[in-house]
Amino acid sequence: MTIRILDVGQCGVDAARMAGIWQTKLSATVDRCHFAHDALERITRTRYDLILVNRVLDVDNSSGLDLIRDMIKSGTSTPVMLVSNYSEAQKEAVALGAIHGFGKADLDKFSTVELVKRATSSQKVP
Repeated sequence: MTIRILDVGQCGVDAARMAGIWQTKLSATVDRCHFAHDALERITRTRYDLILVNRVLDVDNSSGLDLIRDMIKSGTSTPVMLVSNYSEAQKEAVALGAIHGFGKADLDKFSTVELVKRATSSQKVP
């Protein structure tokens, strides 16, 4: 079964870099969107194994933490993870109901791939 990730609010360079990692290391399919309303609509019609949300969405500079709050309030069962190097932002995301994420500075680390792998494998039905 293919892993499916929704990536929200990353700039083009970061989105491509992350998608390449998830595709190569996890054989994942990565869907991308820029706006909170698009992400909220997508999670109602597509089953994802993980949602990655940038701290600040790239196009409109809206808050990724606000989006995480809205996703959790919507009742999604999909794990949501914040992409941010700021520990305070990670703590806030976890307090909202997200699982602890990672920063872009850690993208090349084995532990980051393992973190994403564990988050996505928790959604797989045997």
